[in-house]
Amino acid sequence: MTDPFGRDISYLRVSVTDRCDFRCVYCMAEDMTFLPKREVLSLEELDRLCSAFIGKGVRRLRLTGGEPLVRKGIMGLIRSLSRHLQSGALDELTLTTNGSQLARYAAELADAGVRRLNVSVDTLDTDRFRAITRWGDLPKVMEGIKAAKAAGLSIKINMVALKGINEDEIVPMLEWAHGEGHDLTLIETMPMGEIDGDRTDQYLPLSEVRARLSERFTLTGIPYKTGGPARYMRIEETGGRIGFITPMTHNFCESCNRVRITCTGMLYMCLGQDDSADLRAPLRASEGDELLSRTIDEAIGRKPKGHDFVIDRRTNRPSVSRHMSVTGG
Repeated sequence: MTDPFGRDISYLRVSVTDRCDFRCVYCMAEDMTFLPKREVLSLEELDRLCSAFIGKGVRRLRLTGGEPLVRKGIMGLIRSLSRHLQSGALDELTLTTNGSQLARYAAELADAGVRRLNVSVDTLDTDRFRAITRWGDLPKVMEGIKAAKAAGLSIKINMVALKGINEDEIVPMLEWAHGEGHDLTLIETMPMGEIDGDRTDQYLPLSEVRARLSERFTLTGIPYKTGGPARYMRIEETGGRIGFITPMTHNFCESCNRVRITCTGMLYMCLGQDDSADLRAPLRASEGDELLSRTIDEAIGRKPKGHDFVIDRRTNRPSVSRHMSVTGG
């Protein structure tokens, strides 16, 4: 699959559910209304959809949510998709998780062929963690990370940098993550979906963070890539890697190799654009994949050059109305 700008699409992110057991302040409103179950793709449909993309050249597959591990029967889907790892058709099957269910599933994930996880942790302070996630329990997440490490899973910690909320913890987070052998990726908050607060108050440009870190540490650019948009550097003093995902201050669109599918089967060619293609209809229209394949090809032919994310005082509405939890984080 090649888009109009010559970029090969080899990375698929699939939201298996819009539901989550957290209500992070930068992601959701506290009183979220979730999708009716009839609108959400079945596990069998998700398997068929992922397999169709793998057949069309996708080499990396990431399952997201919401929180993917709260989806009933999720391990059945993961075990089924692992056949593509065994056949060599897929290079990597990974998950992004909040860590709340990891203690339960870590060993089983490793057994199913998952080798790497992204775990979202925005603070190491228990009370602040509860304030940011509203419903989260930091000790439970830490227990899950410990179980994942024990199972041999490689872990990357994702930290959304929030102005005035957790920016004072970036250095402690870096030192903790690297001390545990984990990579750390910092992420700028994105203008997606209506939330209870004001994102202009939350937005912290990572260009400022990087400049501050450079005053304390030696940052060396490295060519390391995971398939996603993060630009990585090595911290010489710790020997660990730090990634920067900067959709606002420096977008990563020129090398985008990704598309996303929601749990309802909507294909988004760009996270920051509203153009989409309904894959649920062709998926359910026939048992064969010919119509589905044509719909995918037509959509990839419309993939835009880049996104239009904006955060400023004049832009009171989110750039994209759908929540990140619907699209897949």
